[in-house]
Amino acid sequence: MGAGDETKMVTLRYFAWVREKIGRAEERVAVPSEVRTVGELVGWLQTCGPEYAEAFARAQVIRVALDQKHVKPAALIAGAREIAFFPPVTGG
Repeated sequence: MGAGDETKMVTLRYFAWVREKIGRAEERVAVPSEVRTVGELVGWLQTCGPEYAEAFARAQVIRVALDQKHVKPAALIAGAREIAFFPPVTGG
C-alpha cells in the first residue's frame, strides 16, 4: 500500500444462501479506503474469490443493512461497524 492508503476494519455478516455460498456466517475484513459505498463494497467482494463472485452474482437482489439499518447501494459505509447481507425475503 502506498502512503495515504488506509483500510477500515468492519464485520461482515452473511445470511441464508449468501452465507451458504461464501461458507461462513461472518468475518472481519479490512476494506480498502477507495471502497466508500455499499455498492462499491459488493463490487469489491465479488473480486475476493469464486465463492464471493457466486454469492454476489445477483447483487441487485441482495439486501444490505449497516449497523442493523437497511440501506440502498449508494449508502456510505464510513463509520459502520457491521454490514449484513440478506437475500430477499418472501412470505405468504
